[in-house]
Amino acid sequence: MTNTLGFDFQNNDDFLKLEAARVIRERKSLGLHGLVGGLEVIIINTQAEKQKAAVQEFLATTGYNYVNTYSDEAYITSILKLENSADIIVRVRKIADNPFRKYNLNPKSENLPDTRLETFVFRTTDIHKYHTIQTKRGIRFLSEDVIEYENYYFIQSLPSEYTGISVGLIQWKNDTGNYAGTNDQQITWNFAKPQKEYLKNIGRLDHTATRVRAHDRDPAIIEFMELTNYHFDFAIYVKNLNSITNVARLSSKDFAMVFTSGIAPFKSMEDSGPTEKFIFNYGTRTHHLAFTTQNIEGVYQKLKDDGVEYLVELIGSPDEGLKQTFTVASPNTLIVNEYIHRYGDFTGFFTKQNVTVLTKSTEKQ
Repeated sequence: MTNTLGFDFQNNDDFLKLEAARVIRERKSLGLHGLVGGLEVIIINTQAEKQKAAVQEFLATTGYNYVNTYSDEAYITSILKLENSADIIVRVRKIADNPFRKYNLNPKSENLPDTRLETFVFRTTDIHKYHTIQTKRGIRFLSEDVIEYENYYFIQSLPSEYTGISVGLIQWKNDTGNYAGTNDQQITWNFAKPQKEYLKNIGRLDHTATRVRAHDRDPAIIEFMELTNYHFDFAIYVKNLNSITNVARLSSKDFAMVFTSGIAPFKSMEDSGPTEKFIFNYGTRTHHLAFTTQNIEGVYQKLKDDGVEYLVELIGSPDEGLKQTFTVASPNTLIVNEYIHRYGDFTGFFTKQNVTVLTKSTEKQ
């Protein structure tokens, strides 16, 4: 999708809602409806010297547990899992070619040229049907055909020009959840999950938020909808910060994909809001991973006692319906952790007040 911008370009929801409805109709007519399920795994690539530290960091700041590390022809791959949540893969390339590198070469990210959350991988029940339909529509993939591994089939799109992120599809065979094959070399790395009771209160991956440029807000969301079965749910505008938080969902119970953009395009570091400034410094990328958190007040304090630093204090209240906070970005992945707790009678997803405070806190990055 190509944007033709006028000088006074401003985002609004009118065009996006029309296009979102069109995509849903098209998915149904093509046979894509119901073909793509929920999030199965996120793939984070790091620099080789930071892979171990990135894995240990997840163990120390989330409820995830370490499973194994293995090496194949292309990657050294570490697997982390948490029951009822998407898996996390932390890996390093063994090959020189990296189609994501160009999206990393920004003032505050170019020192880590191979580091980013690269791929969101979703379940599918018929990957060959999906590949056939999408190829006929002109969708391009990193491999010409579906790749068959020992335990699963896999395909992923080219990195998006709007987000620098790829959408992957996985269809398991029999051994669901096992990524390594019998011919892959198992690597013995001894990671210790900290014996901290409070880590058990940090649960599933609730959502992630990806920063996109103002003029790419609509095409980024539409493109994601075309590759998945997600729908555009709602947007929260924070005009004084020139920011929009857009939520795409599969259902109210599934992982949500959040896109944050400017309302108007970047002007300068002096005149633009925190979202556009972040993109200037780091490029379009996933800003944070949000984890559902019980006893969030205790978790916030215990993590702080153990050395975790925050961009913002714990905000929100039971009366408002939820509490949230952001950590500082990881030096190993450039990703922020969000901890979020929604109270039982809260039927929303975010509140405008919390979105405003969290968005403003990214100025510190």
